[in-house]
Amino acid sequence: MSDLIPPPRPATGAMALETYALTKRFGSFTAMDQVSMRVEPGTVHALLGENGAGKSTLVKCVAGFQRPDGGGILIDAREHDIANPVVARALGIGMVYQHFTLAPGMSVAENLLLAGNQIPALVNWKAKRAELAAFLATTPFQLDLDARPAELAAGEKQKLELLKQLYLKPRLLILDEPTSVLTPQEADDVLGHVRQLAHSGQCSVIIITHKFREVMAYADAVTVLRRGRAVHHALVPDTHPTLLAQAMMGENSADTPASEPNGLPSPESIAPAAPETIANNTIPALQVHDLHAMGDRGKLALDGVHLQVHAGEILGIAGVSGNGQRELVEALVGQRSRLNGVVQVSGQPYRATREENRRLCVRSLPEEPLRNACVGELSVSDNMALRDFDQPPLSRGGWLRKAAWRHRARAWIADLGVKTQGEDAPIRSLSGGNVQRAVLARELAGDIKVLIAANPVFGLDFSAVADIHLRIRQVRDRGAGVLLISEDLDELLELADRIVVMSEGRVVFETSAASADRKEIGAHMGGGHA
Repeated sequence: MSDLIPPPRPATGAMALETYALTKRFGSFTAMDQVSMRVEPGTVHALLGENGAGKSTLVKCVAGFQRPDGGGILIDAREHDIANPVVARALGIGMVYQHFTLAPGMSVAENLLLAGNQIPALVNWKAKRAELAAFLATTPFQLDLDARPAELAAGEKQKLELLKQLYLKPRLLILDEPTSVLTPQEADDVLGHVRQLAHSGQCSVIIITHKFREVMAYADAVTVLRRGRAVHHALVPDTHPTLLAQAMMGENSADTPASEPNGLPSPESIAPAAPETIANNTIPALQVHDLHAMGDRGKLALDGVHLQVHAGEILGIAGVSGNGQRELVEALVGQRSRLNGVVQVSGQPYRATREENRRLCVRSLPEEPLRNACVGELSVSDNMALRDFDQPPLSRGGWLRKAAWRHRARAWIADLGVKTQGEDAPIRSLSGGNVQRAVLARELAGDIKVLIAANPVFGLDFSAVADIHLRIRQVRDRGAGVLLISEDLDELLELADRIVVMSEGRVVFETSAASADRKEIGAHMGGGHA
């Protein structure tokens, strides 16, 4: 029993955390290999690494969700066996997850009270509400205590997840991608607040992120994991995003994206389309006029959307999740009915039929490709052939030539660096990044006039992101119009030539990417438009 119940912890005070030779295996696979790391008390420590690098495994061991197979965890120079999350919470360790864990039927006040997992039989709600109101007053996040999660925007839900942990006054706060659904201003508010808490000595912070900007702006130190090992430790003033990227990916050619050894240019070497080139294309590659569509709950999701994508440009669509971006993509690619409005490709009506996609050269890279662009039980080669299986050379005289499917699939697998057991393996057996690469091979083959890409790198590791970004740029540079929908403003600022903002189902703002102001974009994303 003494191993499960730690001694009482101080009510306040930032934690000094150290792991030494921490190791975790799953069968024959070593997910974390002798990872040693120190988080100084009162600091913000960033964890970087590709998917599968060991970041989640590391923090889950610290938070008690997994037991390490070797090594140890020291808290304030004393080793502890963190057997489960209850032990971790008693030690003062709190974790905010990337995915929401809110109780949907309970109010904000009830969710905050539930966070401690020690609800009394009788709650004095008058006193408790006064306590919660006083607590909220110490934070920059103002939420209605009576609201339920269904009534909250995505950013408000993320803030509530953070507030649940802050309410418990943790000594160590672990944040897993905490800004993925926040506007730039909201992200700055959240990270600024937790940094202030750390620097005031109230807690220490570990943040898992893929955004170098957040690391450089808000972290004090950073650890990079690669293939289960800690490969780089640095104070933030002593490092640079380039060094961090090299540490994440490895500096030898074997660790770079598959496209680079093939002689393709790096993303940094590809310039945006020249303004005069765009201006000379009088007929837009893609034109949307007065588009309306209903959402899943019977409410209007698209309220008169107008936009144009010119040949040879990337138009980025920014917005907080839930403001019509998903419905727009679905209405464009034929997965959602249009109430009214006109969609044209190269000046011709477009209803997203298979014949129109082939004739007008329209392609799409959807979010969650395994669900939206693949048949999981079919093989990799079958899925790669879905677009043109009935066209030569994959078909001849009405006969399907499966050998040709497999031959082409093998070439694409090699070109895109798809990690698979072979072209006959079910596509559902691939990782998310490799499914995306397989879909990428299919959708980017041949002539393209319009490419619709929706969060094309969501959840992918650093090398996959770099490769897919590169290939999207190449599509633009070959003269196609690219519509890029992303909830990552950094991605849009890096890739897009123009950026528009969607809010409440409408386009509310437009700017060139070159002259874009992050705060101005964020204000419109948050609904601060006229």
